[in-house]
Amino acid sequence: MRGKKPDHGRGTALAESPTAPHGVRIKGRLWLEKDGETFLSWGRVVLLERIREHGSIAAAARSMDMAYSHAWTLVKSMNALAGEELVARTFGGRHGGRAWLTPAGEAAVARFWDLAARFREWLMDQGE
Repeated sequence: MRGKKPDHGRGTALAESPTAPHGVRIKGRLWLEKDGETFLSWGRVVLLERIREHGSIAAAARSMDMAYSHAWTLVKSMNALAGEELVARTFGGRHGGRAWLTPAGEAAVARFWDLAARFREWLMDQGE
């Protein structure tokens, strides 16, 4: 792919407060760390959702214009930091491999979006 890559929301605020007097607005991004390493973030959770949608790490990576090797590195890191598999997979073969979210992966996605919603609510309260 040549030129500018599509914007998947990285680098933009996940949430922001209403504009307060004097034009001040609070913006924020949210990510969870474990032992100083990023565990979950907007992009990682979208990758997990795409794996659920496409049933494949490779297809999920393609849908995000991401290299498979990078997607696999992120999945491996999330699994290790979680202490259990968030993504399980079978290896290729005649019909290729597949991947799916485990119950722990589904719970991690749900918890992240719940936390993101509460973060947005908090930011909205800051503009009052």
